[in-house]
Amino acid sequence: MPRHCYVLRVFTRGEEGGNPLGVVTDRSGLSPHVMQEIATELGFSETIYLDWREQDIPSVRIFTPTIELPFAGHPLVGITWVLHRLGPGGPSQIECGIGPVRIGMDGDVAWVDAPLNQRVSQSAGLDGYLPGSVPVSVTTVEMPAAYHVIELAEVAYVGAAPAAESGMVFVFCRTGPDTVHARFFAPDAGVAEDPATGSAAVALAASMRSRGEMEGSLIISQGEEMGAPSTVQLTWDASGARIGGTVVRDEVRWLER
Repeated sequence: MPRHCYVLRVFTRGEEGGNPLGVVTDRSGLSPHVMQEIATELGFSETIYLDWREQDIPSVRIFTPTIELPFAGHPLVGITWVLHRLGPGGPSQIECGIGPVRIGMDGDVAWVDAPLNQRVSQSAGLDGYLPGSVPVSVTTVEMPAAYHVIELAEVAYVGAAPAAESGMVFVFCRTGPDTVHARFFAPDAGVAEDPATGSAAVALAASMRSRGEMEGSLIISQGEEMGAPSTVQLTWDASGARIGGTVVRDEVRWLER
């Protein structure tokens, strides 16, 4: 049967940029195989599928063009915006592959809370990937997929970073006390480069805590190199991390499924 799919841009900068997202608000009758097919056809970095029965916590499944993910920030922020702005009401939790997470709105900013219980280790062997720079630090954060979080000393090195050939690679540089510029490459998920990445922001918070910054907040600028300027708001403390941003709805598509 035909069902509609909201097409959003998540983590926008004003009305511009952001990361495109497909939101299917009724996944009844869709097998995982078909959900993967739809995500591949849409071609967004992620597509999220909602199931919400009366009195239950809404549950979601998230697919990239090639794989299913247990957690991803920009789909969860996007579905939070849909539920609060377009849906029947604003639930305070949503169930995803890592379990229930808290969600909400603060003015125009949709946000999602994530635990900071990931295993973090020092990484080696990625230096050759970088163009003429010595990383300030390289850590691996199990999300559960391994995210390589690489801090560079200069913004120019971030802009010059080549697309990763494998893995999940987040490169960033601090541009001020509370700001960073970043890029994220996820070829293993079928995403050459992502314009705004909430899960990578959570990995960044985990990496910061492992280095002794037990709490903090950052504004992450991402997507400029792709022509999609995006902003991710990140805070973290002993209770976990919160990622948030603004959302724009572009269109509604009908899926013949």
